[in-house]
Amino acid sequence: MIEYLLLLLGESIMIFGTLGILRFPDVYTRLHAATKCDTGGAMNILIALAIASEASLLIKLKFLVLAFLIALINPMVSHAIARGAYKYGIKPKVVVDMYAWDNP
Repeated sequence: MIEYLLLLLGESIMIFGTLGILRFPDVYTRLHAATKCDTGGAMNILIALAIASEASLLIKLKFLVLAFLIALINPMVSHAIARGAYKYGIKPKVVVDMYAWDNP
């Protein structure tokens, strides 16, 4: 039962993240939506697969390791992409740019 709830939660996060990618105005907010979508959605789906699959313990462990790696790597990569976009000169469409305050 819990695996179905995790699958539903993962799919919901993916759908709302996709809507965010389509609706948000600039690269930074779209990147934020994509990061939440990938991290939360994929982790929930992988944990549900680890619980529900009839596979061996090694396969289930691989699902959990993948979820752990996604939780570690995905925010770092999206931060690097956002920093690179900012350094490239793409300004965010926000009223307050706090990153510019820290990096004059």
